[in-house]
Amino acid sequence: MPTVGVKRDLLFKALGRTYTDEEFDELCFEFGLELDEITSEKEIISREQGDSKASGASDIILYKIDVPANRYDLLCLEGLVRGLQVFKNKVEAPRYRRVSPVSGAPQKLIITKETAAVRPHAVAAVLRNITFTQERYDSFIELQEKLHQNICRKRSLVAIGTHDLDTISGPFTYTAKPPGDICFKPLNQTKEYTATQLMSLYKTDSHLRHYLHIIEDKPVYPVIYDSNGVVLSMPPIINGEHSKISLKTKNVFVECTATDVTKAKIVLDMMVTMFSVYCSQPFTVEEAEVVYPDGNTCVYPELAYRTEKLSSEFVNRKVGITESTEKIAQLLTKMCLRSQVTGVGDEIEVEIPPTRSDVIHACDIMEDAAIAYGFNNITRTTPRTYTIANQFPLNKLTELLRQDLAAAGFTEALNFALCSEEDIADKLGKKISETKAVHISNPKTAEFQVARTTLLPGLLKTIAANRKMPLPLKLFEISDVVLKDDTKDVGTRNSRRFCAVYYNKSPGFEVIHGLLDRTMQLLEVKPGRGEGYHIQAADDSTFFPGRCAEIFVRGKSVGRLGVLHPDVINRFELTMPCSALEMDIEPFLGHTAETLLTHDVPMQEVITHAFPTQNESRQAPASGPTSTRTVFGDVSTPAGLKALNDFLADKSYMEGFTASQADVLMFNIIPSAPSLTFCHLLRWYKHIQSFQREKAILPSAKCQFVLPASVLPDATNATSDDDDDIDLFGSDDEAETAEAARVKEQRLAEYAAKKSKKPALVAKSSILLDVKPWDDETDMAKMEECVRSVSMDGLLWGQSKLVPVGYGIKKLQIGCVVEDDKVGTDLLEEAITTFEDFVQSVDVAAFNKI
Repeated sequence: MPTVGVKRDLLFKALGRTYTDEEFDELCFEFGLELDEITSEKEIISREQGDSKASGASDIILYKIDVPANRYDLLCLEGLVRGLQVFKNKVEAPRYRRVSPVSGAPQKLIITKETAAVRPHAVAAVLRNITFTQERYDSFIELQEKLHQNICRKRSLVAIGTHDLDTISGPFTYTAKPPGDICFKPLNQTKEYTATQLMSLYKTDSHLRHYLHIIEDKPVYPVIYDSNGVVLSMPPIINGEHSKISLKTKNVFVECTATDVTKAKIVLDMMVTMFSVYCSQPFTVEEAEVVYPDGNTCVYPELAYRTEKLSSEFVNRKVGITESTEKIAQLLTKMCLRSQVTGVGDEIEVEIPPTRSDVIHACDIMEDAAIAYGFNNITRTTPRTYTIANQFPLNKLTELLRQDLAAAGFTEALNFALCSEEDIADKLGKKISETKAVHISNPKTAEFQVARTTLLPGLLKTIAANRKMPLPLKLFEISDVVLKDDTKDVGTRNSRRFCAVYYNKSPGFEVIHGLLDRTMQLLEVKPGRGEGYHIQAADDSTFFPGRCAEIFVRGKSVGRLGVLHPDVINRFELTMPCSALEMDIEPFLGHTAETLLTHDVPMQEVITHAFPTQNESRQAPASGPTSTRTVFGDVSTPAGLKALNDFLADKSYMEGFTASQADVLMFNIIPSAPSLTFCHLLRWYKHIQSFQREKAILPSAKCQFVLPASVLPDATNATSDDDDDIDLFGSDDEAETAEAARVKEQRLAEYAAKKSKKPALVAKSSILLDVKPWDDETDMAKMEECVRSVSMDGLLWGQSKLVPVGYGIKKLQIGCVVEDDKVGTDLLEEAITTFEDFVQSVDVAAFNKI
């Protein structure tokens, strides 16, 4: 976010009242800004350059205010004051007008066709009869710099030039010439230079050298002349000294040259609207004509107003408030967006001024309404639904593999995703044209020329940097490589790879082969052709001839392993044999890692290796229960739904932490979507409803929540009057059977309710802390007393002892038992280190789960 520095006294004078620092901080927050720092010029210089440099600096208080990056109208004192005064209802938002010159024709800027090779666009305007003071002049210059760094993208998109109109005469010509043909006296210089000399002169300038690259390599440089051949500027580098503005300037000619005409219009509008308040006719800007090479003429500045319409219901729903249409219109007006009720339903017509180029969608208007309403005034509410976040399947598989590979004795390495062309081609015995590498267009170093297509070079370079470590060196990495792919909209795709190397006095192919077998065991892929995995001989220039094998899983090639070729080893400055394994792990997910995150994505906890096809899922037999009676009662009745809602109040699923067939069966017997009254049940219902194709493959249920029809007689059949259902040989035990079933149902419901309230197991840990004092004079008894005074829910202090450290200093070693969900080591350390007079530091000496 850009930061605007304004003098406090000048700001308060413009606002018409004085604020305390706290009051102004609150005002900024209400307006959607942030008072970042209260400082002074002297304090800034002292902090950055030392006290000696700050001796003569000003002590005037400065407010550093953070402004949203798209609010260009707040980047200067004038715009900031105007916005705050309208927000506080002290003034109305001004209306900006474009006017014609009182006498004569408007100023004209003619663009020639030569500019098409560098900066083809230009816009212009005139601030007539403006009055500058030192503060206004400084703000005028500072706004140019803020815009240059922000929307102008360091002058690469737009460059602003301001000139004293009384020192030059129109019409003006914007053209482009070879650098040797451009000669003028630049700003703050005493002699004339050619453009070529200027480029050399400014290479050491701390400010201007950052802009030289924009036109340095161009065959022609842009330049603006007046009718007498006087150079106004050489955009985007420097203005001419002849037309330099000063405090005495009365008429300012503003021109903006650009590669993006839309940005140029916005920048011109900002410059003239912010400072038109100081013109003899406030908020008026004199127009200027721009003539393009094709003969077309445009008049600038546009100062275009436009209207947008939206409903108050949209604002209320998005913000979370319930305000009337008239109130919302008032809120928007406070944000310099004149609004009125149209009378058509709850429609509001909003006028967007030329200073609010950031408003491009109804959501931008809604955001302003929320700011004006006050974020602190929005009622805090709990969402009606919530879902349980799930780790991305590919990342989860990666994490699981990392742990087990580390347990197998391999050390993980993490390398840069960018590398040199030599690393992935020449050093591996391949041609760069054969790789599907993505090249960096403007690499800063030779080490970052392309995106890696294999993990192997990174591991070999890691070994080369650690050759003095004890042998063997066993490394692995699981990361992404980047490959060209014309089927993707960006032309590339990421592929998750697993690579491991073994470096020792002997090649150790059996070690790498064993790691492959262990990896396949972890991935639950059995050896063998067909549905398993197998390896077969292959030729690869990276590997030693006859010592390379290709890995096939379910008939598809996923990678290679073998002994590296001696030439490859030498190119990476290694001296011993090395075996390597590299393979793609995405096929083991059963689906591509780039599956779109829609409701069709499997959301189960454990991703199996074989996913059923869409047709198989649709053909799964429906085994829906024939009764709506459950252990919670009949879910076709409000009482049964309420019992189930209470059961799901603190649960995501019917049992455990993943969806199961218990959820499917319960979902199937609920006649329709629950009402909003049963918020927990509705949340669960919608979540289970999202399991489309996955219902058939969910884990089986562990408990029986749905009672089968045999437990209780069907209520419909029991009340039927059909004579065919009369049992002529029935007995009097039917009433008893019905009663027994009712009692059984009641007991099951009571048991389920009791079980749902059973407290969960509390995870605890035993922690041993080392509390270190400042020196040998620290009162250790008092320090222990302070430590034990730390009291938290879930914390129980244990035994302690003093352990010698050295030089007569002892540390306090104290144990405690904590509940993991309530107390963490960071929280303990922070609480203990508050006793600064006694405690120097706190370390965790031991940590054990109980």
